[in-house]
Amino acid sequence: MTAVTPAPDDAPAAPALRGCWDTVARTLADAGVRMVLGLPSDDPGLLDAATAVPELRVGVIGDQRIAACAAAGYATAARQPVVLALNSGPSFANAMAGLLEASSLSLPVVVITTRVPAEDIGRGAFQYLDQRRMVESLAGWTHLVDTPDQLVWAVRRAVELAVSDGPCLTVLEIADDVTARDVEQAPAAGPVRRPRSVPPSAELDAAAAALRAARRPVVIAGGGTRWADTGRLGTLADLLGGPVFTTASGRGALDEHHRRAHGLVGLYTTPPAHDLLDDADTLLVLGSRMEETARMGWRSWRDAQVIRADARPAAFSEAGPVAQPLLGDVGLTIDALTDRLAADPPRPDPDWTARQEHVRAAQLQHTTADFADSPVRAVLRAAQRELGTRITLVQENGLHDIWTYHFPLLRLGPDTTVVCPGEQTMMGFGLGAAVGAALARPDRPTLLVTGDSAFRMSVGALDVLRRLDLGVITVVLDNQGFGWPRRLRAADPTGPHVSTTWEAAAPAEHTAEVFGGWGTVVHDATALDEAMGRAAEHALKGRFSVLRVPVPDTDVPLGIRAAGY
Repeated sequence: MTAVTPAPDDAPAAPALRGCWDTVARTLADAGVRMVLGLPSDDPGLLDAATAVPELRVGVIGDQRIAACAAAGYATAARQPVVLALNSGPSFANAMAGLLEASSLSLPVVVITTRVPAEDIGRGAFQYLDQRRMVESLAGWTHLVDTPDQLVWAVRRAVELAVSDGPCLTVLEIADDVTARDVEQAPAAGPVRRPRSVPPSAELDAAAAALRAARRPVVIAGGGTRWADTGRLGTLADLLGGPVFTTASGRGALDEHHRRAHGLVGLYTTPPAHDLLDDADTLLVLGSRMEETARMGWRSWRDAQVIRADARPAAFSEAGPVAQPLLGDVGLTIDALTDRLAADPPRPDPDWTARQEHVRAAQLQHTTADFADSPVRAVLRAAQRELGTRITLVQENGLHDIWTYHFPLLRLGPDTTVVCPGEQTMMGFGLGAAVGAALARPDRPTLLVTGDSAFRMSVGALDVLRRLDLGVITVVLDNQGFGWPRRLRAADPTGPHVSTTWEAAAPAEHTAEVFGGWGTVVHDATALDEAMGRAAEHALKGRFSVLRVPVPDTDVPLGIRAAGY
């Protein structure tokens, strides 16, 4: 008979063990993640484990492509990291279009996916895909977890890098033999935090001196301001006496009711604001890559003095020369420059201020439109009247819905959240992104403006809206076809051309009702006001609405015409 000697009371307890997915879910919650999106896998996986963690919400999305767009929408609206749960093979590949957009937008999206058994790779493995090679050009970091001891470290690092390195897309692949094993439970380490730093004092002093000497300064705020506190940007602009423009993803950096706000830059600039951009002698660029669409239609980005603040070292060589690079957190940099200029204020040129006032007055003429002349403008004005500024605006990048980018047709406030595609402008991004945005901000209406072709491409998202009780208001601008291809082909009437017409067998409002929502078609101003009111009522009850608005090919946004398209 063998006696079992009891362990002394002060003996260290054996480490607790958890299943792989339990460990992943718990580590994500400890790191500060609050949302996991995806489609249930064949075997219980991350979504299943996440449902048992009180801090985590789980969004079951029936299509990985839509789920990836929803992840982008959630990360943008919540300003938090989000996890997308995938599996090797078609699941991962189906999400790629949405991941392309998330990468373009520099969003903190963490992809956690599986890998098939190592012994079968190269031997006809079922649903094997070289996922990391497929996504390596998009992701800031990819890693394969092939031993259990790496798991907690790798999950936490994926979240840390997603939040702090840009932010950016990160991808974690977990080997099949790891998913089947228990993993030692690690102590909670607390939520990850994005490191913040201030540029050196000497560089800030030099930048402040250059701004003080500027006669025609212009401020451009980009997507990097989304992750910073830019509350003093208006004060800085007033000290400089310069106008503020934003990129599409930087919208929200400044309340658009501020007297220095002049809308968007480049393709989305509302005339005659191009004149201010062209005549600038100094540009203060905040958290922007100055991508191609931001550079369209004006010249001074090539030859004006550029002072550029960004948290990413790579940003300074992306578009044109930079006279004064300021590496650090954009919000802290705004504060530091504001303090320096307040202590020794510049003397703004009164002529430059007068020109800004003239431009803002001229921009206002584009805000009014009769429904018969411009259904799109009439719809956007009606939406703003009914919903106000405390909304989440989700945008596409089709020919007609680019009107949503034009200030002051839509004048957004400090309480407006904007979700837009990046430079990839994936067709169909909007419906999926609206799912994520509505999950992130259930306290306010979500308004999506999209085209008929983009709507059809992601129509399955309507079933997600119904299932999750998300009262998204979707405006479908229906030109019965493909707007951009049609317009570009019209510039070259010589044939042959493939048809750009697509008349739907089931109009959008009928499709909405099939999926359990409410839909209507809007042909005039009277019907418009009634429809927008009813949609707002349905939104409060968690029922989605689709308003189809037939639009003529001539209802083309200002920036498109100004760019010569």
